[in-house]
Amino acid sequence: MGTQFGQVVLGPPGSGKTTYCKAMARLLQNLGRKVAVINLDPANDTVPSDAVDIQELVQVEEVMAMQVGPNGALVFCMELLEANITWLINKLKKLHKHYLIFDLPGQAELYSHHTMVRSILSALEKEGARLCAVNLVDSHYANDPGKYVSAVMLTLSSMLMMEMPTVNILSKVDAVEKYGALDMGLDFYTEVMDLDYLLEYLGDAPGTRKYQKLNKAMAEVVTDYSLVSYIPVSVESHSTLLNAMKAIDKANGYIYGSGEERNIQRLLSCAVGAEWEHDRLGVPRDTFMKEEDDEEDDGENEDNVEEVLAMLARQNQDKA
Repeated sequence: MGTQFGQVVLGPPGSGKTTYCKAMARLLQNLGRKVAVINLDPANDTVPSDAVDIQELVQVEEVMAMQVGPNGALVFCMELLEANITWLINKLKKLHKHYLIFDLPGQAELYSHHTMVRSILSALEKEGARLCAVNLVDSHYANDPGKYVSAVMLTLSSMLMMEMPTVNILSKVDAVEKYGALDMGLDFYTEVMDLDYLLEYLGDAPGTRKYQKLNKAMAEVVTDYSLVSYIPVSVESHSTLLNAMKAIDKANGYIYGSGEERNIQRLLSCAVGAEWEHDRLGVPRDTFMKEEDDEEDDGENEDNVEEVLAMLARQNQDKA
């Protein structure tokens, strides 16, 4: 295969993985990269026509016809792919110099309880792929303390099982307050600060008072590992996608092997060193958690991002 960079998109069903893959691919293509989407979800019915598709190898409907449930069918499909990894490697060899975006199934047990996905990605890395995991969590979980703690625990479990650099994303942040205002500020949920602050809200919920010790133990596990944090992203916002792209490019090493990315990091002050809080949270907080009279200013912020994207695209065309 040679050295190829890419990202492996994980996350529970409904977290927006396929939509994110399309939006990220479009952004990277606008920046001058050759991008290939690799669909490894045998149940995905919205696969781009030019993508490498696991359904050429196996289809989940065929497996379910053998009286296997949907979850069991997905486990079988991924085990079949692991056994036929040369099929995928040969497909990727034809995508020389492409940036790879892998769209994986949403069943959490594939990453938190089984090892076949880790084995597949490990085999690709031995062939020269430089990958990082991109784990999506729906932002509406932040509106419910119980769901949020559960999502953080699942994120931590997946990170430990996958054994690869991981960038966690709070997806659909444009709908973060769809079900009401957050109990804490957005930075609390992205930085995953001391979860003990959420325990009082969990204690107030019906049926959870008797689980106070369990809730406290789970919060302490997350805090003690201190591995989980999230980048807020909306596919409708170029600036949030750019923030995610910069973090991913550092995680998989892309910025260290491309003149284009060194240039981007200079322009956007992200190559090394500290990152200002407003650079990471400013647009999501100002755009999606704001008063109505601030809408005009937010439009100006997005216009500035559009200008930066256009400038970067022109520079890449000049180099070509």
